[in-house]
Amino acid sequence: MSTFMAKKEDVVRKWYVLDAAGKPMGKTAVAAADLLRGKGKTDFTPHVDTGDFVIIINADKAVLTGKKLEQKYYRHHSGWTGGLKEIQYKNLMAKRPEFAMELAVKGMLPKNSIGAACLRRLRVYKGSEHGHEAQKPIVVE
Repeated sequence: MSTFMAKKEDVVRKWYVLDAAGKPMGKTAVAAADLLRGKGKTDFTPHVDTGDFVIIINADKAVLTGKKLEQKYYRHHSGWTGGLKEIQYKNLMAKRPEFAMELAVKGMLPKNSIGAACLRRLRVYKGSEHGHEAQKPIVVE
């Protein structure tokens, strides 16, 4: 018996919708990362991108547990002296909740070209409306 290995051209991709309202951001991000990577598929192959498309709605209603709203910061550096920028998650969730959710999912994907390809199939929306009804997405509970 030989080992099955999926090929890039044979991958069938589906669309899934995750509702983040009232759920911890990390749990929603884990579910999205698993779907994006294709971990639940029977033809999962680590070196081939076999994942699906994921739509996350209600990103602004996602919950950060504990004291993360006050104690957690998003930091990035411009590369110049004194170029450290930081924003508290309380402000980040108020201004750009889609970006905060994308960061959480990005941290759970591989740091290589497969992870980058997975991230391109992620769509995050602040409210409950999304423009992907034509793809007939499957709602994940």
